[in-house]
Amino acid sequence: MSDIATDFTFKHNPLQFRVAWKALKDLIANKEDTEQVFIIMKALSGSSQSRQFQRFMKTENGQRILRERPVLLNTLMDRDYLASLPVGSVGRTYLSFMEEENLTADGLVEASEVSPIDVESEDFRLYLERMRDVHDLWHVLSGYGRDGFGEACVVAFSYAQTKSLGFAAIALMGGYDFNKKVPGHGIWSAIWQAYRNGRKSAWLPAVMYEEILPRPLEEVRQELNIMPPSKYLGSPEVIAATA
Repeated sequence: MSDIATDFTFKHNPLQFRVAWKALKDLIANKEDTEQVFIIMKALSGSSQSRQFQRFMKTENGQRILRERPVLLNTLMDRDYLASLPVGSVGRTYLSFMEEENLTADGLVEASEVSPIDVESEDFRLYLERMRDVHDLWHVLSGYGRDGFGEACVVAFSYAQTKSLGFAAIALMGGYDFNKKVPGHGIWSAIWQAYRNGRKSAWLPAVMYEEILPRPLEEVRQELNIMPPSKYLGSPEVIAATA
């Protein structure tokens, strides 16, 4: 694998704890206010995004993506294509997830406009856009739903994958809030399992998502070593209470 030239310059964003704290409180008050997620992520990004992009550039898929420059969002928005994929495939399951939750692939783009990607490097921008657009795919791959409990788990999983403090903050705040509302149902245990599942699995930022969409979901999970979210699925009361 030969390195390709890139216009990337390492970037460290100052941590903005007060901004993050306000956005966290607003998010807990309304879990559908996705804009707050992007405010939190930017406020607590530090150097994590740059470090992860450096890792991405060293992978075979990362170099391929930077050469070929596929736009993942376009594929995820092509519902006719996704509907043509086999039942049980990653892409077909993703489409069902999006339809059931009344979501669109570009919905995250709209929500992110409150805190837009601010980098000069087009390579870095491509990576950050892919990371923005895979969130709902990670729900599908990891097995966590869009209820508040599921969101807390999937961001714990995402923290293990990316080391972004924003994900950790959302997971901790969510766990604290849900444990007050529905005590005694193993919420922290499920969130901890989600983090451990993220640690054990393959490094998902470097996955060529365009190529796994047609493949069977369970086969892909096994290949990526994504373990079942057993503690989350074993807490239907919390799922229902945070839906």
